[in-house]
Amino acid sequence: MTVGMINANPVVHERPERAAHPHAANALDPLDVFDTVRDIKDPEHPYSLEQLSVLSEESVSVDEKLGRIQITFTPTVQHCSMATVIGLCLRLKLMQNFPPHFKIDIKVAPGSLANEESVNKQLNDKERVAAALENPNLRQLVDECLCSNF
Repeated sequence: MTVGMINANPVVHERPERAAHPHAANALDPLDVFDTVRDIKDPEHPYSLEQLSVLSEESVSVDEKLGRIQITFTPTVQHCSMATVIGLCLRLKLMQNFPPHFKIDIKVAPGSLANEESVNKQLNDKERVAAALENPNLRQLVDECLCSNF
């Protein structure tokens, strides 16, 4: 058992392969967004957020008319100390891969985290996100999660 892990034995799901999906050439759909974030590595485990069921296709919504991308993720345990890191990873990956006119909302699934309200507030406050990403240790952890090999 690894010292310091909140969830030392997570349930790992097989990663399904994706077939190409047809859609309008210029349209952005939830599957495009999911395909962008599905392989982000969990900060504590050598598995992707998809493999740990932190993310699923159903947890992503896109409203192109309003220019909004929303992701709701589910931490593996109620007292997950890495929820903000996961949210930062999601936000940064979306910011790097989609036009800046999209408003990005990252939320914890209702009832899935003990401090859900404060985490949601942190993840959707631009100043807090910017400050967090200026922290070299936190930024290194986020970058490691984004450089996955799944």
